Amino acid sequence: MNEKTFNLIKKMTEVQGTSGFEDDVREVMTKEISPFVDKIEHDGLGGVFGIRKSKVENAPRIMLAAHMDEVGFMLSQITETGMFRVVPLGGWNPYVVSAQRFTLKTRKGNYPVISSSVPPHLLRGTSGPAKIEASDILFDAGFSSKEEAEEYGVRPGDSIVPVSETIKTANGKNIISKAWDNRYGCTLVIEVLEALKDEELPFTLIAGANVQEEVGLRGAKPSTNKFKPDLFFAVDCSPANDLEGKKDTFGHLGEGFLVRIFDPGMITLGRMRNFLLDVAEENKIKHQYFVSKGGTDAGAAHLANDGVPSAVIGVAGRYIHTHQTMFSMEDYESAKEMVLTTLRTLDADKVNEIIYGK
Repeated sequence: MNEKTFNLIKKMTEVQGTSGFEDDVREVMTKEISPFVDKIEHDGLGGVFGIRKSKVENAPRIMLAAHMDEVGFMLSQITETGMFRVVPLGGWNPYVVSAQRFTLKTRKGNYPVISSSVPPHLLRGTSGPAKIEASDILFDAGFSSKEEAEEYGVRPGDSIVPVSETIKTANGKNIISKAWDNRYGCTLVIEVLEALKDEELPFTLIAGANVQEEVGLRGAKPSTNKFKPDLFFAVDCSPANDLEGKKDTFGHLGEGFLVRIFDPGMITLGRMRNFLLDVAEENKIKHQYFVSKGGTDAGAAHLANDGVPSAVIGVAGRYIHTHQTMFSMEDYESAKEMVLTTLRTLDADKVNEIIYGK
């Protein structure tokens, strides 16, 4: 495993920023991509993109987009006993929320907080735990009252983000972290821009990360409207379904990057799919097909402006939207190779072929 890449993954996954509160992630992204682009631009919701201007006249515009936000919570109410009620930001399985460490981010500072749970001792003689929703779980920062919490600057609307250390598995093939959905894309964008830094491109490249993907693909709408790409490529993480060894499921660790052909928000256009498959097959880049029950920023981007042919170059992760995701470094390297090869293959003629068939 490349230590430089691992250290970048560690940096990007451990930084904290949930939907609508991506400031810390944006700061790191800006610092990391600035040396490799001509300028940095933001959209009105906070997306950050580096622009590589082509020297070719009337060059097409290609957008490569991750998203910065990870799933988390927003504090909605402080109880009289100093506990917090929350609303989820992004999709959470309620059975993985309890008894976990988080960070409460306020204007006065960041504080440790844990999600509540009921000890088994207190369940004896009952019918067991009732079915719960994530919003039913209280969060506990150790304050004794609402007044004490407010003295520390805690207010409704503050964000609560998971805490987790990024580590390697024993065999060195996989990594365990929070937020691989979608610091995968953020990491890849940084490494791709670095790899292309000395290459002249026949298109203007707009590469960076959107905000608020986890709450309805919100950030992709203003960014595609602002930058008006001819083609859009999302780089995002999707759920693996490989625990039982079944071959007919989608998303297997170690089987290469994901060629997403369908999700509820987007059918990948045939010419775009064929282009990607040709690139992968001709260059022997390991890949697997993926049909998803959830969407990505490509779902919003492909409906923007007059319609933008879009695709997702993804990776699979086990247990996403939790404190602990496991993912394959081999898959990451396949995805990086695919993005670089795709960009090195594109020119105005190929863009016109994808859009117009000629």
